Amino acid sequence: MYNFGMSLNCNEINLILNELSIQGAFIQDIIQPGYDTLALYTYKSGIAKTVLICTAQNSCRINETRRKIIKNDKPLRFMEFLKSKIKGAKINSIEQIDLQRIVKMELSHADENFLLYIRLWSNAANVILCDSNNVILDSMFRRPKKNEVTGGTFIIPESDNSKPQKEWPIRDFSQMQEEFLQKHPDSLPLSFNQKVDLWYSEHASSLSREALLKQAEKWYTSTHSRMTTALERLQQKLKDFENAEQYKHQGDLILSYSYLIDGKSKFIECEDYNTGKTVQILIDPKKSAHENASTYYEQYKKAQSGSEDLIHDIELSKKQIEKLDKLYQEILNEQNPVKIEQLLRKDSTPKQQIKKTHPGLDYTVNGWYILVGRDANENDELLRHHVRGSDMWLHVRDFPGGYVFIKNRPGKTIPLEILLDAANLAVYYSKARNAGKTDLYYTHVKYLRRAKNGPKGLVLPTHEKNLCIELDKKRLARLDSLRQEAQGIN
Repeated sequence: MYNFGMSLNCNEINLILNELSIQGAFIQDIIQPGYDTLALYTYKSGIAKTVLICTAQNSCRINETRRKIIKNDKPLRFMEFLKSKIKGAKINSIEQIDLQRIVKMELSHADENFLLYIRLWSNAANVILCDSNNVILDSMFRRPKKNEVTGGTFIIPESDNSKPQKEWPIRDFSQMQEEFLQKHPDSLPLSFNQKVDLWYSEHASSLSREALLKQAEKWYTSTHSRMTTALERLQQKLKDFENAEQYKHQGDLILSYSYLIDGKSKFIECEDYNTGKTVQILIDPKKSAHENASTYYEQYKKAQSGSEDLIHDIELSKKQIEKLDKLYQEILNEQNPVKIEQLLRKDSTPKQQIKKTHPGLDYTVNGWYILVGRDANENDELLRHHVRGSDMWLHVRDFPGGYVFIKNRPGKTIPLEILLDAANLAVYYSKARNAGKTDLYYTHVKYLRRAKNGPKGLVLPTHEKNLCIELDKKRLARLDSLRQEAQGIN
């Protein structure tokens, strides 16, 4: 009985390479069916061979395969890079470096020379393309800690010949050979490459699926925990906002007992006419009763507005968690490791996330980029640093609210549907949300001028056009869905 989880050892790799005999062959094409697998289509003297390279843990190998390679739905980064550099290249030599399970392939293409290193270590496998000086051009797995990134230098480990070398027996796969010949009595004995290909085609999938499911579990647990924590925070904020009426009531009490403000005490102590109990209300002794009351009324207004936004965000957060659960169940039910890997790559959060470089919200709709500021600070920051004169600006009339920008696309006219999308966002993120039909104006950023001595972010438009909008909930739901997909949950 063989170890199902065994990668090729150094002696097996040498035997594989000897049988391959692809020195002098040309690389006709490169396919990457999964994140850990690569296929080189080679041609030499009228003979085509497909060389499979697998970096999966406990299944690291290089061998000829005659099986059909399943193409990925979307071209992968490393595959596209290799095609741009070594498609059509000649394989001048291929050998294992000592007995280190590192295969070195010397390539030439036009007037350029390349070195392709294939490291078949179960816990640190990689495929790395270098120039002739071992400077890394790119790698299948980018590992900054190992300096295995573009511009780094690939270091070949030195062999330690002082220690006695461990003997690595070559597996004969005799049982599998017998079973194959029983099914195909007229066939010639299998080459070692064929044995390896058959063996791993039978067992590697289950190993790969098991490893991918562990990866999926880790990703799901982490993502679900993050989303749940965010939802709980939103729910707690909403609970806090439920006391909004209390702010208004405290403002009313301050006005009712204004005569108690003596200019010294930081509290007024009075009878709450709703409950009959004595209460203390925090005030600024330097301000008048109306000024102190206004502070509480402002808190009341903010809490009311914030509650509406929070209810919307809570519903969106719940939908994201539901979709995450659905996706994870889909992964668990999938038997094909390739499809599992594709689902993970498509929907899991990348390790190196692109950091958001602007405040507010953003939406990408049919190639158009929309930015939304939700308060004066975000409006001002977007206006100062993230938009240009040719970008479009939208804002509701007669109501405070966020600025919405449609980024310009050279040579393109903003379609009506994109304008309506942006207009609905402008209404939604304003005090006009519940006003029914609302007028808003729009103009290019270059026609905005700052209000002299005005509040932060306040601008005065010229050359503006008017647009009357009635909030479209279906349109907003579609926009939310697009933003949700862009965040990695679909």
